[in-house]
Amino acid sequence: MDELILVKYGEIILKGLNRPLFEEKLIKNIKNVIKDLGKIKVTKAQATIYVEPLNDDVSITKVIERLKKVSGIVSISRVAKMEKDLDEINNKCVEYLRPVLDQIKTFKVETKRADKKFPLKSPEISREVGGYILSQFNHLVVDVHNPDIVVNVEVRDTFAYVYTEKIAGIGGMPIGTNGKAALLLSGGIDSPVAGWMIAKRGVELEAVHFFSAPYTSERAKDKVIELAKIMASYCGRIKLHIVPFTDIQLDIHEKCPEDQMTLIMRRFMMKIAERIAVKSGCNALITGESLGQVASQTIQSLGVTNAAVDLPVFRPLIGMDKDEIVTIARKIDTFETSILPYEDCCTVFVPKHPKTKPVLDKIVESETHLDVETMVDKAVNDTEVIEITAEK
Repeated sequence: MDELILVKYGEIILKGLNRPLFEEKLIKNIKNVIKDLGKIKVTKAQATIYVEPLNDDVSITKVIERLKKVSGIVSISRVAKMEKDLDEINNKCVEYLRPVLDQIKTFKVETKRADKKFPLKSPEISREVGGYILSQFNHLVVDVHNPDIVVNVEVRDTFAYVYTEKIAGIGGMPIGTNGKAALLLSGGIDSPVAGWMIAKRGVELEAVHFFSAPYTSERAKDKVIELAKIMASYCGRIKLHIVPFTDIQLDIHEKCPEDQMTLIMRRFMMKIAERIAVKSGCNALITGESLGQVASQTIQSLGVTNAAVDLPVFRPLIGMDKDEIVTIARKIDTFETSILPYEDCCTVFVPKHPKTKPVLDKIVESETHLDVETMVDKAVNDTEVIEITAEK
């Protein structure tokens, strides 16, 4: 039986004259993510992408699992293909859907007739197919309001297709259509979620992690690498920049007021991340900050942090609470890795009473006791870069 996958996209359709560019990028991303699964043809027609295995060795189930992580896809359906003939549609519906139809009690048929030359209109096709299914399954009843399943029939330019399931994609825009940004990736729950949220708007990611050996262990570093691998399954290949941060933290601890330490540390992170971002062709920074979650994330603190850099800073979690963030972390499979008990650099030299309403001038004055440019230069020059790819 001819079986393939129909991929539907959403807001790409609204892109006007630029729409082909977005469609081609989505097709390229799809091909890239499934290229190791066998010989598969990927084509486009009528606002739909057709993903068709060319031999029996291809696992459609595995292809679908990969497609569920591709930004720009709204829905995925495993379908049977047939000639545009009513008898053929009826027979294939019964044959292909029998395992499902045997298990349920109620159904309805919905039809989309993209080929306006087909002799029957959509309601007529639905009525004919529904009647034939009823004739073959005595236990079934039509329920147009709350059916156990919906039998979908699509009559397109070249073939007809039937299916029952529409698997939700993550939506958004194809990766690589909206520039590039650098994510400050800690080992916590928030930053991977922030990166995922921006990436699904079509932004390519690089990641910057601050590592404070020996105060943070190699296991903490491995944890961040694993988070980057999980993110790469959604975002594609990621360069992970691991910045040595111990000397900077020690210098801040020695020369700056204790209650300003966290903010000055954050400003150094932003400066270093910006330097790496510019070198890597990134147009913005991304952080996992949420308003009021900790002392460094008050409005005043965020203002002081922003003043350290010129690049725009994206904070997609800014209005979310922890439960909302955790829900997404579980959805994208980063949560269990994020909660592994290996501390990151943000837990080192934490002041007992950090400033919550800092004044920028006073922070800048404290930084005059530090050789900021030399420290930033050294950190950037000593940064380790790891190429991260998704685990298949």
